[in-house]
Order: sequence, then C-alpha cells, then structure tokens
Amino acid sequence: MQSNPVVWFEIYVQDMQRAKRFYEAVLNVTLESMPAPTEEMNMEMWAFPADKESAHTSYGACGMLVKMDGFTSSGGGTVVYFGCKDCAAEASRVEQNGGALVKEKISIGAHGFIALARDTEGNMIGFHSM
Repeated sequence: MQSNPVVWFEIYVQDMQRAKRFYEAVLNVTLESMPAPTEEMNMEMWAFPADKESAHTSYGACGMLVKMDGFTSSGGGTVVYFGCKDCAAEASRVEQNGGALVKEKISIGAHGFIALARDTEGNMIGFHSM
C-alpha cells in the first residue's frame, strides 16, 4: 500500500496563544510545545497530537501551529482538513472560540461530510467525517 503523500503541514499564526486556545477548544486536543529547529530561527511551534510511529504509513499527516517572523496567516490557498468522528461537533465550537463558521456540515456523497471555518488568525480550515 502506498503511503499518504502529505506528511506534514504548518498553519501560520500571528497570535500564538489565541490560536492555541482556539484549536485546543474546537478540536478538544492538547497541543505540545516544540523547540525551534535551530537557535537562529525566531519561531514558536505547537504540535497537534499525532501517532508519530505510523504517520508516514497511514491515513493522515502530522502538523503544528507556527509563529515565525516574515510568515503571515491567510484565508486563501490550501485548506487543511481535520479528521473528526462527526464534523458537526467541531463546527459547533468554532464561533464560541473566536472563529467564524463558513459552511455548516454538508454531504460530499460517498466521501462523507465536511464543514469549513476560519480560525482566529484568518486561516480557512476544514473538518471531515464519514
């Protein structure tokens, strides 16, 4: 079986504490502080929980929030989808945690359901469930 070609993602943020609170509350997870790869890089990173042993051989990818000089958050371009048991649950927590719900849970046919939101930093994100 070929592995998932997406192995890593970074969501750039402007206010790390605000973004961290949003993702932890909406996804009901605890993010883990990660050290910068080098001392020269002025960055703060918080990783999403992941099974690092099987991340490269199974469905899904590892990733983190990153605050780094010269990198801004954005609402256009790539959308990261977070896997959920029922995406309506995560979508229901978006607005009460400072985000904006863009599209409530909708069917995508045989591929399940999605919901779309903007996080506290203006990034478009998605939630996916079967």
